[in-house]
Amino acid sequence: MALDEDAGRRGGGSGAAGTSTSRGNGAPNGGARYQFEIGNKVSCITSFDGTAHPAEVLEKKTERCATVYYVHYLDCDKRLDEWASHDKLAPYNATPRHSLGRHDTLPNLGSLASGTPQLQFEIGNKVSCITSFDGTAHPAEVLEKKTERCATVYYVHYLDCDKRLDEWASHDKLAPYNATPRHSLGRHDTLPNLGSLASGSDLLSPNGVDANMKVTRRFKRKFEEANHVVADDHGGDGGHEKDGHGANRVKNVQVVEFGRFEMDTWYYSPYPDPYALQHKLYVCEYTLKYFRKKRTLIRHLAKLDIRHPPGDEIYRSPPPPLGQPNYVGGAVASPPISVFEVDGKKAKVYCQNLCLLSKLFLDHKTLYYDVDPFLFYVLCERDAAGYHLVGYFSKEKACMEEYNLACILTLPCYQRRGYGKLLIAFAYELSRREGRVGTPERPLSDLGLVSFRSYWTRVLLEQLRSVKGDVSIKEVSDATMIRPQDIVDTLQSLGMIKYWKGSHLIHADPKTVQEHLAKIPSQLGIDVDPACLHWQPLQAAPARKRP
Repeated sequence: MALDEDAGRRGGGSGAAGTSTSRGNGAPNGGARYQFEIGNKVSCITSFDGTAHPAEVLEKKTERCATVYYVHYLDCDKRLDEWASHDKLAPYNATPRHSLGRHDTLPNLGSLASGTPQLQFEIGNKVSCITSFDGTAHPAEVLEKKTERCATVYYVHYLDCDKRLDEWASHDKLAPYNATPRHSLGRHDTLPNLGSLASGSDLLSPNGVDANMKVTRRFKRKFEEANHVVADDHGGDGGHEKDGHGANRVKNVQVVEFGRFEMDTWYYSPYPDPYALQHKLYVCEYTLKYFRKKRTLIRHLAKLDIRHPPGDEIYRSPPPPLGQPNYVGGAVASPPISVFEVDGKKAKVYCQNLCLLSKLFLDHKTLYYDVDPFLFYVLCERDAAGYHLVGYFSKEKACMEEYNLACILTLPCYQRRGYGKLLIAFAYELSRREGRVGTPERPLSDLGLVSFRSYWTRVLLEQLRSVKGDVSIKEVSDATMIRPQDIVDTLQSLGMIKYWKGSHLIHADPKTVQEHLAKIPSQLGIDVDPACLHWQPLQAAPARKRP
């Protein structure tokens, strides 16, 4: 700290108990004025209780020819940090003027809001947090923290829940792990141990399965599929671009306005700045360009001539029968639908924007910008205004594996209407045209796994219902284009397959098949009409001969 002369300014004390001490400790001749620097420890009179507290100078500036200081009170929460004028400060262990009492006689006022010293949680800490969706305490990990309106808030991931439930939580919702947060509806230590659902590492915990049970690869796969444990990155999206910022990213965009819908997002998406900093993005449903302001989107739509995806329309749902304009069923849909094949190399910007949009609703998607090796099959609803994006799936142009689908998404505003199963059926219809069986890339998301299992179950049961006598797995695979291993896993879950002398045998009598079909809930579905599909497999370029 430095001294400068300010004659007469420190004369005429207020009569507080610490005035003479302040003057005697560091004010020579009674007229020297302290100049405090950033980082100095001082005593400062607060605006909320009028007493002196130990503080640290964080910033200083000049306002109206006077120096003011931004201070953090060391025994209070940061939400009470404030700007203080020079006459409120004094060197540490000295009492500023106008103090209501000596600092060393003050009690420890750790947190005025709660009455107790407030714990500060850091990024990476494991905590108990009361959720906004069920009001109970869950184990969580702090992923990020920030200050809003003088209060610290934390972005937490609940270890026993999907990442789409990650959220910002105020400080009063958190407590150290194994302790009960304030206002909790129940003690955290009464919650079941759900850690294995998130990591899949402790498969033989006392709260999981029998500790004496032998863990085989088959059992581990069954456990992971039953509990939606997502596999490591080695299992899927081969060759896709990885996000270099780590797996635990704080959800940036909170809301997306898309056409006539407004959707809450689920996950982080690597939109570029400053778009990633927006609470709400406006996305054109025809070009998928994104905007920060609604009026910019309106101007964009006014200039837009083409209102469909930039590709070839390879499928259009058949019209209703003559004399029945309101008929819906089979492949007839209302509103009518179309599927476009979009080449990632020819329409790079559109496909990149599609990947950024889908990442808001897919946790483990790793393809963002390297879209050249992929084809995108975009499903749209069709009306007089144009073609409205419903969902899509992508596949590699040249895949050495049996993959017929790399990524699949139905937008939340169009879910539970049969579009997901339609996209899966469409992917298998393309495999039929190619003359080879197919399977989706791994890992599958939780919703993706449910959708594929449901599709496989329904298709296999329908196939077995029409078969008389014994049938082999290869025959079923050739008829449905489903990979044999997927058939085995699905029929095992139904108890309709046996392993005998080194091979799998389908054990399905008509009564058993009918019982399983009766358990499938009747849902609105849309079929694929092969006659309406105008598509030929992509021909691989012939290899060049060496000169």
